Amino acid sequence: MLTRLAYRIHHQLEHYLPEQRLFLKSDTDTRFIRLRSSTQALALVAGTLALAWTIVATALIMMDSIGAGSAREQSARQQAMYEVRLNDLSADRDLRAEEAARAQERFNTALAQVSDMQERLLASEDRRRELETGIDVIQNTLRRTIKERDEARAEADRAVLALNEQVGGATEMGRAADTVATLEILTGALGATAQERDAMQTAVAEAREETETVVAEKRDLELRNDAIFAKLEEAVTISMEPLDNMFREAGMSPDDLLDAVRQGYSGQGGPLTPISVSTSGGGLTAEEARANEILGGLDRMNLYRIAAFKTPFAMPVKDSFRWTSGFGTRNDPKGAGRRMHEGTDMAGAYGTPVYSTADGVIVHAGWDNGYGRLVKIKHEFGIETRYAHLSQIRVEVGQRVSRGDRIGDMGNSGRSTGTHLHYEVRLSGKAVNPMTFIKAGKNVF
Repeated sequence: MLTRLAYRIHHQLEHYLPEQRLFLKSDTDTRFIRLRSSTQALALVAGTLALAWTIVATALIMMDSIGAGSAREQSARQQAMYEVRLNDLSADRDLRAEEAARAQERFNTALAQVSDMQERLLASEDRRRELETGIDVIQNTLRRTIKERDEARAEADRAVLALNEQVGGATEMGRAADTVATLEILTGALGATAQERDAMQTAVAEAREETETVVAEKRDLELRNDAIFAKLEEAVTISMEPLDNMFREAGMSPDDLLDAVRQGYSGQGGPLTPISVSTSGGGLTAEEARANEILGGLDRMNLYRIAAFKTPFAMPVKDSFRWTSGFGTRNDPKGAGRRMHEGTDMAGAYGTPVYSTADGVIVHAGWDNGYGRLVKIKHEFGIETRYAHLSQIRVEVGQRVSRGDRIGDMGNSGRSTGTHLHYEVRLSGKAVNPMTFIKAGKNVF
């Protein structure tokens, strides 16, 4: 059965691929090689498979090349979109900073108005007390004058009675003349007393009208002060909440932070000093207590401002860059397995300026093994920032820097695979995610 099947297959192959002979001739003899139908079929199959494999491999290579080109274009588009978004965020941050500055100016203007109104209110209080004192003096004088008038009338009656009772050398005409003279003197004294009384009553009426005017002005001033206090309280509340959230999102307690700033701040006096004693000599009035609460809020905002400049909420790079590696574990590009990446990387052009993210003191400025050219800045509240792989260092150890001061240039020194800045934030010696501070700062500034 198998022999017959083999014969049929061989017969069919000979029909399409007849047997061929390849002659090899030399100087002495002639030889040939016989190519059977099965041998030709195997060679044809092998050639076909080789050609098919060549076509498939070529197609795969072309598809990989096309895919790589598309990936690069997509990456370039994403990078362009990311840079546009970063520019928008930077513009928004600048706008918020400008709005915060304008709000601070409005606070200062409103505070000056409150101070001026408070001075006017105190002046009106003093004037009212003076008027009340004047009215008391006028009333006492009027009572004394009335009393003296009554006494003069009684004395005149006694004099008339004494004249009537007199007898002896005086005639009736003399007694009448003396009586007329006495009455004229008493009439003149009573007229003068009446005029003085009328003048005092007029002064009292004028004083009362002026007192009522001062009371009305005081009432209007209190209403204006109440409206201003309400606006200030609302503004302080609205402005305080994002500052509290900013420090909480950075993992810091706002109360502990403000206590630390307050202990290290030596400034005293000024418009933010609370009112401790009422001008009336007693306890604080409701308006003074309310003003103290507003001054306390403004003082808290001032302390927040001081703390914000001492805390790394700013960006170390202001020119265009791209994020290349974040905080956390990652594969070592040198092949050393997985390791902890204790900062965040920002790649940009060689020589891009690098800035301090908060006020502080330079504690290291030089070469440090894998970091390359490294700058360390010690800040308040146990915070330290590090700026590694720099191409140039522009500060010295012991130098005090402020937020936004240029401390170096971006480079590729140390254990680095390309031009970038390695930025670290350490809290009490432990590395924390710098993006926590950067994002918290962007939400406010």
